[in-house]
Amino acid sequence: MSVAFIVFDGFQSMSLSALPVFEYANATAGEAVYETVVLSEHGGIVRSSMGLSVVTEPFDDQVFDTVIVGSGDSVIEAAPPGLLAFVRDHARTARRTASICSGAFVLAQAGLLDGRRATTHWNYAPALQARYPSIQVDADRIFVVDGSIWTSAGMTAGIDLALAMVENDLDADKARRVAQTLVVYHRRAGGQSQHSTLLELAPKSDRIQTALTYARRNLASPLSVEQLADAARLSPRQFSRAFRAETGQSPAKAIENLRLEAARIMLEDSRHTLDQIAGQTGFHDGRRMREAFLRVFGQPPQVFRRRAKYETGVS
Repeated sequence: MSVAFIVFDGFQSMSLSALPVFEYANATAGEAVYETVVLSEHGGIVRSSMGLSVVTEPFDDQVFDTVIVGSGDSVIEAAPPGLLAFVRDHARTARRTASICSGAFVLAQAGLLDGRRATTHWNYAPALQARYPSIQVDADRIFVVDGSIWTSAGMTAGIDLALAMVENDLDADKARRVAQTLVVYHRRAGGQSQHSTLLELAPKSDRIQTALTYARRNLASPLSVEQLADAARLSPRQFSRAFRAETGQSPAKAIENLRLEAARIMLEDSRHTLDQIAGQTGFHDGRRMREAFLRVFGQPPQVFRRRAKYETGVS
């Protein structure tokens, strides 16, 4: 299967971070399943936004199985006509046409996203939606698959998109082994949120960070303030005061958000029952988990599971 990565002057070098996924898929499969090539309109050396230079081959009439458009601010307003023509023409013959991050603007300018669901980096999503109202922009997704068109969020989400392609082409076990080889901590399903609860909490001290790490590893436990304070080596009063000062949330609210995030990931990326997920994430039963989902997301857990099945049911 031939995979063409499309770059242009000023592309973001992280766009190419998905390349090793296909390299190690070959190694995992024990054969050359994928053949990759980096293309640009005129070929030759192309410089990234930070000065990294890559040698590319020029556009031609070769038919590719998969075409992946890289990211870069230079194509958000107006991509080069030659790039748009290439993407538009090859989308008719390729099995898959994809974009990474702001590469979605190239697909949109080429008319490939009209009437489709798509995503991009959360920071660019409002502009994409405003400029192309016919697109159903899902700003809180790692990647979205709509027919033959695949779009991904910010840079590292391209790795998740490529892993999903490998799973679709080969099987889930091989995709998991590729992720392990690349030391990907957690292979994210497409429906997973672009936002991380721990990143949003952003604790400033090691003690609060230690308490949150302890909580994330022990979500099935009650996780009282006393337990968290002990993990942070603070008194309960000191811990509660420091926690709110550093995160802007109470410990109880932060733990609920961690539980919701973990439950949402399990809903989207496992076959556990709702009660099993509730037990493993500290909600104890499906009813309490449902109440928390409705309160925070406005939707029950089953909606997230159905959406994930729809988005990853591409084989």
